[in-house]
Amino acid sequence: MWNHLVFFNAFSVVIPVGDLAAAVRKQPGMKFGVYHSLYEFYNPLYLYDKANKYKTQDFVKTKTMPELYELVNKYKPDVIWSDGAWEAKDTYWNSTNFLAWLYNNSPVKDTVVVNDRWGKNTPCKHGGFWNCNDKYNPKVLQKHKWENCMTLDKGSWGYRRPASLIDYLSIEELLKTLAETISCGGNLLINVGPTYDGRIIPIFEERLRQLGSWLDLNGEAIYTSVPWTHQNDTVTSGVWYTSQKSTNGTVVYAIVLDWPKEDEFVLGSPEPTSKTKVDLIGYPAKLDWIPLPGHNTGMLIRIPPISISKIVCKWAWVFRISGLNN
Repeated sequence: MWNHLVFFNAFSVVIPVGDLAAAVRKQPGMKFGVYHSLYEFYNPLYLYDKANKYKTQDFVKTKTMPELYELVNKYKPDVIWSDGAWEAKDTYWNSTNFLAWLYNNSPVKDTVVVNDRWGKNTPCKHGGFWNCNDKYNPKVLQKHKWENCMTLDKGSWGYRRPASLIDYLSIEELLKTLAETISCGGNLLINVGPTYDGRIIPIFEERLRQLGSWLDLNGEAIYTSVPWTHQNDTVTSGVWYTSQKSTNGTVVYAIVLDWPKEDEFVLGSPEPTSKTKVDLIGYPAKLDWIPLPGHNTGMLIRIPPISISKIVCKWAWVFRISGLNN
């Protein structure tokens, strides 16, 4: 089971696969995956198959499948992120035979995970996890494991020299996407487009460092979390929930995208009890609360006058709630 890992996907950087695999596996808890495109633009073998309405498989038999088998046998990836299958069905790509081998006879048969891009007829239907479409973000709980693959540049998967600041996601927009995705049981894949010589430009670096600092503090609301009974709040907008199972019951995390404007903050979804406790991650004291007046569920959290020096988090604050009925 994945733990809502945040993936960083960079196109156009040439790194020896073996060196990359070794470097990743040196880090405790890290898994190594490969991106592989079934499709190759302008390859004459593929163009020949396409001209023959995919009745021939010269490209698949001489290029695509040998490459995939080599990737698996030689580098033993934990994840295969397939792409480029949108022009032909899985029968042309010979995906079924490859996946049968992968899950039954390959050296990674007991550990490998794949996505759903193995033919134009497979997205959101087949695969260990579903990408469905680029930037897929349903904002409701899904029955199957899924992933939101998205970009920091709103208009491109690559690097664009003429892009303006407004073309990039702000850290607030990025954390909103993260909260929406994880609350609904998805993983988040974040793409950054490197320059031609493999550099990550400062605006991308800044966003990733900001995200990293936020996760350093609030990671317990993301990593190993599971969807709660509610994904977003029933009363206050801009609040997304995750949860963790513990020996003392379920801990619920309310990810609040906008800091409360008043000294009281309403949550409509929790069902509090006499044992309910609330705290703000990064703030040392417990927060006072009362049941939401006039309602069978919900709670009113009292926000103390916290000085700016004591607010550790700058964006997307996480309220940790325990002792609930739901």
